[in-house]
Amino acid sequence: MRCRTGHHQSNSAMLLMNIMSLKAGLLCLALLSSVSTVASAEDDGHCVWYGECNEDANTHRQNCFYTGPAKTLDPVGLKILSRRCPHLMHNNGQDTKTCCSTPQLEALDNNLGMVANFLARCPSCLDNLIKHYCEFTCSPFQSTFMNVTETKQNENSTYITRVEVFLSEKYLEGTYNSCRRVSVPSTGQLALDIMCGEFGASRCSAQKWFHYLGDADHNSFVPFQITYIEGDNKVGPFTPVNPKITPCSEGINSKTPACSCVDCEESCPVPPPAPPPPQPFTLLGHDGIAVVMTIIFIGGSILFSFSVICCRNRKQIGVISADDLPQEMDGESTAIERLGANTDIFLQEFFRKWGTTCAKHPWTVLALGSICIILLGFGIQYVHVTTDPVELWASPMSRSRVERDYFDSHFEPFYRNEQIIISSIGLPNIVHNTSNGPITFGPVFNATFLKKIFELQEGIKRIVTENNYTLADICFAPLINAFTGPPNVENCVIQSIWGYYQNDMDTFDSEIVEDDGFITNYLDRFKTCTGNPYNPDCLAPYGGPIEPAIAVGGFLSPGQSLKHPPYEKATAIVLTILVNNHHNKTKLQPAMEWEEKFIAFMKNWTSSKYLPQYMDVAFTSERSIEDELNRESQSDISTILVSYIIMFAYITISLGQMRSFKRLLIDSKITLGLGGVLIVLASVVCSVGLFAIIGLPATLIIIEVIPFLVLAVGVDNVFILVQTHQREGRRPNESIPEHIGRTLGQVGPSMLLTSVSESCCFFLGGLSDMPAVKAFALYAGMALLIDFLLQITCFVSLLTLDTIRQTSNRFDICCWIYGSKKDAGEEVADGVLYKIFKFLYAPLLLKKWVRAGVMIIFFGWLCTSIAVVPHIEIGLDQELSMPEDSFVLKYFVSLNKYLSIGPPVYFVVKGGLNYSEPNTQKLVCGGQYCNLDSVSTQIFIAAQQPNVTYIAKPASSWLDDYFDWSQSDSCCKYFTSNNSFCPHTITRGCKSCEIHTMENGRPIPADFEKYVSFFLNDNPDEECVKGGHAAYGQGVNYITNPANNLSTIGASYFMAYHSILKSSADYYESMREARKISANITAMLNENLKLNNQNTTAEVFPYSVFYVFYEQYLTMWPDTLKSIGISLLAIFVVTFLLMGLDIFSSIVVIITITMILVNIGGLMYWWNISLNAVSLVNLVMAIGISVEFCSHLVHSFSMSVKETRMERVEDAIANMGSSVFSGITLTKFGGIVVLGFAKSQIFKVFYFRMYLGIVLFGAAHGLIFLPVLLSYIDVMSGGRKKRIKSRKAMLNNNQTASHQNIDVTTPLVQNVSGNPTTSYASVNYING
Repeated sequence: MRCRTGHHQSNSAMLLMNIMSLKAGLLCLALLSSVSTVASAEDDGHCVWYGECNEDANTHRQNCFYTGPAKTLDPVGLKILSRRCPHLMHNNGQDTKTCCSTPQLEALDNNLGMVANFLARCPSCLDNLIKHYCEFTCSPFQSTFMNVTETKQNENSTYITRVEVFLSEKYLEGTYNSCRRVSVPSTGQLALDIMCGEFGASRCSAQKWFHYLGDADHNSFVPFQITYIEGDNKVGPFTPVNPKITPCSEGINSKTPACSCVDCEESCPVPPPAPPPPQPFTLLGHDGIAVVMTIIFIGGSILFSFSVICCRNRKQIGVISADDLPQEMDGESTAIERLGANTDIFLQEFFRKWGTTCAKHPWTVLALGSICIILLGFGIQYVHVTTDPVELWASPMSRSRVERDYFDSHFEPFYRNEQIIISSIGLPNIVHNTSNGPITFGPVFNATFLKKIFELQEGIKRIVTENNYTLADICFAPLINAFTGPPNVENCVIQSIWGYYQNDMDTFDSEIVEDDGFITNYLDRFKTCTGNPYNPDCLAPYGGPIEPAIAVGGFLSPGQSLKHPPYEKATAIVLTILVNNHHNKTKLQPAMEWEEKFIAFMKNWTSSKYLPQYMDVAFTSERSIEDELNRESQSDISTILVSYIIMFAYITISLGQMRSFKRLLIDSKITLGLGGVLIVLASVVCSVGLFAIIGLPATLIIIEVIPFLVLAVGVDNVFILVQTHQREGRRPNESIPEHIGRTLGQVGPSMLLTSVSESCCFFLGGLSDMPAVKAFALYAGMALLIDFLLQITCFVSLLTLDTIRQTSNRFDICCWIYGSKKDAGEEVADGVLYKIFKFLYAPLLLKKWVRAGVMIIFFGWLCTSIAVVPHIEIGLDQELSMPEDSFVLKYFVSLNKYLSIGPPVYFVVKGGLNYSEPNTQKLVCGGQYCNLDSVSTQIFIAAQQPNVTYIAKPASSWLDDYFDWSQSDSCCKYFTSNNSFCPHTITRGCKSCEIHTMENGRPIPADFEKYVSFFLNDNPDEECVKGGHAAYGQGVNYITNPANNLSTIGASYFMAYHSILKSSADYYESMREARKISANITAMLNENLKLNNQNTTAEVFPYSVFYVFYEQYLTMWPDTLKSIGISLLAIFVVTFLLMGLDIFSSIVVIITITMILVNIGGLMYWWNISLNAVSLVNLVMAIGISVEFCSHLVHSFSMSVKETRMERVEDAIANMGSSVFSGITLTKFGGIVVLGFAKSQIFKVFYFRMYLGIVLFGAAHGLIFLPVLLSYIDVMSGGRKKRIKSRKAMLNNNQTASHQNIDVTTPLVQNVSGNPTTSYASVNYING
């Protein structure tokens, strides 16, 4: 039989197993008190009681009043006395006389056994506490330190009802100090949280502890009042008893070890001092990088300005242009130059022939292209869109993903969380007068306010779905097992303040008027229960405690920890419902259905008459985030469509030329523009279809972003191709296909350069481990490549058909309608934008002082950005992921405002350890006989430095609790009929286990394996507080061998709590620290296993539900720099190869793109855009778009045949700059502005802001900085200049194109107008 358990407990679930712990603690203290009563004495000492002679209505037994001498014990009593109180034994018991009877000793023995459930982990503590019980129970000199202050009579005798016990201050403080850190592993709490009443461990002291031990008014288990009087001096005839104290760091004898580090701080090894936080780099008291960049800017600007002022030409500055090379250097070209020249010639000739061929057969090309598009688009039916955040941002092979899968498969996923945060509006604080002075409570403790919350809570419990699922069908009920029957809604874990009142209105309304006139009401009960959630009167209906840090919020001031929490100052009430989660998603249907109904109920409740004006409510369910993300995507579809429509409209309208109003419908290119847009969309469809066939999942980012990217790149190429065709008029006797081919020959190499650069950039980006980035890069690279192929085929064919239409004077769109033939002349008309760039912008930009100013301004801009880029915040605030109108956004805001406790963290020990082996046990446990560097101890030590480790509470330890459970005679039982597990609450047909123990009290290996499964199935109660089912029933994997019924432990976890985490940095730094702790534990385990000659290895890893989302931020900067570096390298290589091996052109392109990226980084800092996976995708996309702003212009400049450097810059600006501006810049700007109106905050921040920056910064660098840079640094080699000069000479002798093999009689290719044309662009490119 294979049994698998494993679950993670929330505060309530983890603490649940000790629901009855408090009962046991109080019971043992009270019953211990019941054996103590004393009479005053003025002699050398005698008894004040002997025997038991009364039992009250609460079954409390009182001792008989007796002032005689001590009496001799029988053998049974002596045996108990020797075991519990050996210091009272004399001569092996022969001369021992006591003031207690054997029944009293038996009661003492039983009660001390229950105390040991909590304190036996620390023998020194337990021994110290027992000593005073032994003294006032059995000491023959009771009268010297005990005073009976009240007695009563029954029918047969006088019994004691009130006593005073005089104890020394040294004893009280010493006992308290030895016990104050003793832990209860199953709860992660301290024993004094249970044993110090309302004060709990955080507010407990020696005086408060002993006061509670004897407080009959507030401790229902104390049989009579015991008043402890502290002092070291004699008070009248009474001398305070002063038993010897053993510090917790020392053993009580040579055979008993000292208390462990977990239970005694003094036993802990001194932890290494926390490393100082990394100090920022500073100079002169300011940010060091900013100071350095300021110095660089000032120095560089001064040197540059000096060179501009003092030097009249560039030779004196030190930058040599090919213009200035001596003529003798224009000799024979190098091999690289010749290879580069041949590359230029080959590419131009190839694209000329390709364009001519496509133009000759446009319909055939379009038909073939359409078939390819349809075939690839057919794959869309197989597309799978991934919306799961885990699948998007965590690589299947990433550490967090692998560990999450391991945790889910072994222990089931973390609970589904349904939570409501309720705060007050306009309510005042409440001042409650008590006998201890006035206490100020927060406004949420208004009685009417709390009753309204109760009404809401009960309404939620009554929710029933269409398929009759209720909360009881899906909730986490840790005390339900095969012996308890099916759960009902009262068994569900609901962390609510109403749990302190057992969900009972009468309990809430009850008031008691004290003798001094003060009223004890629901506020006092809250104070009591938050001081000790394990108080039996405070347990919730499900049987477990309510963790106050979960039930209320907003009580901590900034920087305050949970060490001394003022719960009464809470400003919010929190309702938390835990729902079972399942690794098998098919089992989640009932929970999903109930959550949908729950959200509908809450929306109705918060928007109707049910919600009072003084109450503000935020809520969420486990499914809400994914639901809202889907809704967000759908709600922003309209915004995205409007954005695309604006870009489409601009493209279709701006491609045409308006020479006269008469030819408006002829010269317009709406159909051609629409065709270009359709080609862009077709490329996206083909990319999606191709990868869908391959099986690569798509994401919403692909659907929303890639059309934007491809449109940017594709439209730029469309504008360049069309406008070059318009400016480059047909030459005499040149057919339309030849004209089209010559145009493509001129711009084709530039289009190839940008398209291949961008595709390689994105394909290499596919090396990223992050699924969303990888998918985006691959889809984008393929879409750009397909778009380029469709542009040089299908779009060229469309351009050919449109040219034929235009030369035939047919209307655009309505191509069957002819215009007037009198206007049929083909006149080359330069657009307005072209004229502005050529005659106004270029001359102004290239003025000497304007150029100098541009260089200084952009240099300062770059230095400023470099100074702030290292300070970009890493992470993604979860609030940004939700639409502005989302109820989840409101919940996130409330959670961040009122959150008072961190998420659980599980230290998972993978299978492989032999837990039944004593040496292995020492490596894991945290109690006696455990190593000082054990698993539990290391986590405990980490919890002592929460500001460094982010661990706020120590881990619970199933192994320590199993040891304690196995030592109890009343816990382990089995059915006599089949030897199977029997709950300890069943007596009929069951028998107690006979667990054989070693010297240290732990089970022998065989019994360890035999009964560990019993422990993991046993529910806790006051009789057996360490039952492990509630706390560990799903936290430990084991396999039971049916042949011998022995169980082998597999994987298990140790659950702790993170400190409060607010920012993204808190989340990923807490994960980093948890991994450090796990690495240390793993190293310790493997080192010791090797020393013990055990042929096995161990692995420990931390897991928390948020790790899988925040792991990316641990390496965000390296990942970002890697992705950007690979992309820039790809662009450099492609540019170098396709620019004729021109190294200078490649360097200029990379410098400009890098500047764009750095300045976008500066924008991210100033505009509060954090660095995360979304912004990383945008940065990679920015590289692709930046290529469009740079490469076209550099290619145009390098290929220009103008004489001087300044003329080439002016020529490139006029021809290519105007196309870039009218293409990508204006097109994208119109579409981006619309994104600012999206409801999605992610769209506003990461798309609107970043896209706006990408386009504006790209345009600024490409159209302002780059031309100026080229005017200072010539990128043309001497060899290339020589070749271009020779080609220019050839141009003057060869103005006609070859017409070989062309049938000029066909309408498609004949010169329709017959008029020769020229244009500004005609001399910029040479047909190789």
